[in-house]
Amino acid sequence: MAWRLATLVAVTLLIASCRSDTGSGRVIVLGLDGMDPQTVDLLMSEGKLPNFARLRQEGAYGRLETSRPILSPIIWTTIATGKTPDQHGIGHFVAVNPQTGEDLPVTSRMRRVKALWNILSDAGRRVAVVGWWATWPPENVNGAIVSDHTCYHFLFSDGAQGAKDPVTTTHPPELQAEIAPLVRRPADVTPAEAAAFVNVPADEFARPFDFKDELSHFRWALATADTYRRIALHLWKTERPDVLFAYIEATDSTAHLFGHLFRAEGLTGELAAQQARYGQAVEAMYRYADGIVGDFIQAMDGSTTLAVLSDHGFELGALPDDPSKTRDMRRVSERFHRIEGILYLFGRGVRPHGRIDGAKILDVAPTVLTLAGLARATDMPGRILSEALDVDPEPVAVATYETGDRVAAAPAADAAVDPAIMERLKSLGYLGTETSPQGARNLAAMNFEAGRYQEAADGFEKLLKDKPDDAGLHASLAGALGALGRYDESLRHLNEAIRLEPLNAEAYHNRAVIYERKGNPAAAITEYRTALRYDPQYAPSKEALARLGATAGSEPKSDAEKLAAALADRASRTARRGDYAEAMKILAEAARIAPRSALVQQYRANVAYLMGDKPTARAALERALELEPDNALYRENLKRLEADGREPGARPKR
Repeated sequence: MAWRLATLVAVTLLIASCRSDTGSGRVIVLGLDGMDPQTVDLLMSEGKLPNFARLRQEGAYGRLETSRPILSPIIWTTIATGKTPDQHGIGHFVAVNPQTGEDLPVTSRMRRVKALWNILSDAGRRVAVVGWWATWPPENVNGAIVSDHTCYHFLFSDGAQGAKDPVTTTHPPELQAEIAPLVRRPADVTPAEAAAFVNVPADEFARPFDFKDELSHFRWALATADTYRRIALHLWKTERPDVLFAYIEATDSTAHLFGHLFRAEGLTGELAAQQARYGQAVEAMYRYADGIVGDFIQAMDGSTTLAVLSDHGFELGALPDDPSKTRDMRRVSERFHRIEGILYLFGRGVRPHGRIDGAKILDVAPTVLTLAGLARATDMPGRILSEALDVDPEPVAVATYETGDRVAAAPAADAAVDPAIMERLKSLGYLGTETSPQGARNLAAMNFEAGRYQEAADGFEKLLKDKPDDAGLHASLAGALGALGRYDESLRHLNEAIRLEPLNAEAYHNRAVIYERKGNPAAAITEYRTALRYDPQYAPSKEALARLGATAGSEPKSDAEKLAAALADRASRTARRGDYAEAMKILAEAARIAPRSALVQQYRANVAYLMGDKPTARAALERALELEPDNALYRENLKRLEADGREPGARPKR
């Protein structure tokens, strides 16, 4: 079956210009992970997203503000429940199995509150859920669930039934056989079908499947998107649910894999080669997503509302400071996420030509309930997006939909699928070498952001009992203790964090904050400057120095130093485009002008490493350390450079 990239001919619809007598009706909630509003606006202005253009012209739209950390399981669970992470209990991609101690992907059993599909089912509404995060094991609902494990099981040649211990991925279980013909595997994506997205020789499609391989990973993302599109449309027509929840992840995976190439100009070397192969992938995926929107518009009737949203945006076309981070075609998970996603409402009960301002992810659940004819619950922190709705009357709010009988259970294991999920998350940069405490760490951090400092401190202290040598945990606990006014305890943990991790910018910044509160601004300025020394983009320390009327302290003083610094910056931009040889020429000139500039030597080490010239990188770092003996960055990079030859995958920090 050919990929649906062209605009579908839309059937005539009854739009929301007619006032609805009640809030009840059918609703489609279509989630497009990581779809960026700025990019949608750009492509729409070029006439490349006609279905999104129709949503904007005939419905209501705005940007949807997410919450940090910007991680999909957390945010999509927040959207589906209308509850904050500390309420719903999902704090990361993985959890720890208390019986075995192993890392497992998050599951539906970890959720402590009801999702919309539970609430709607309890109210007698029929639901269908397709591909949504953390829906395995599938729950018993009034309708159908095709869980997020479905397209992992079908990575295996024999499908889900070929697993050693077959696991049901759907509710009801017999639905699994019904949807099997609709499931596409990565191997089903042919060179001809993929040609709209990538420019890769046909013989490369014969490589064995591996998430570490960018072409394999992209074929999985595209096949999964088409699978969930087909299943969702099938269930909408055959099951006739009152509310359909469908999730498409490929827009985010494609951006993680190839987003740095999107309309990037002046690339050379290996980056130019990447762009020739994959430079069109992101735009093609956005056009493919527009086709999915068109499919659902065509499936609607006058009693239907369509909500299209994303959990966050994505900064596309941005090259990392360290070009080696694009060498394996993977991006650091959250750094390039933008805080705003998309939100479009269209159809029954929606004011045409409406603008939605200030929408947050917590507002989605109350709004969907209203469109489905149910009341929002007052224990849902979000609001109904009334400015976009034409529903009369809105149901009177109820106190809660929670019955007290839902308790998070131990994580379930899916032995056939869990390793594949973990491998995919690692390949996107979401998981590091130590993931076990991350969910609890995130929840503690969210308590801190919400001003619940004692709860945050308790959470970090509990984590430190298991990981006493975790510098980040010491720094985070210090922040919570400082907020509680326990400055001496805070300083002890900050000193330990810096001992364990000398490049910990957060620790230096928090130590500066304590010095400020203790009335020592000079010491605070020194610490803020140290934080920026090891992380020049660390915004909190930049803002603090500006507030104190101080500079970063690393500004070049002589004309020669200023010129050398400008050349080093030019060399950095040149290296980010992939032209390492030209970058080294520029740095050689900078070193001639300012032979005592440690910054120039640091840049020379970075570029030499990228070129594979480790002796030159080592010599440059040793010279930089001679010039600045107290610089922990140079010392740590030398250690990592030495380790690079002994430990595969290790890289110097940049």
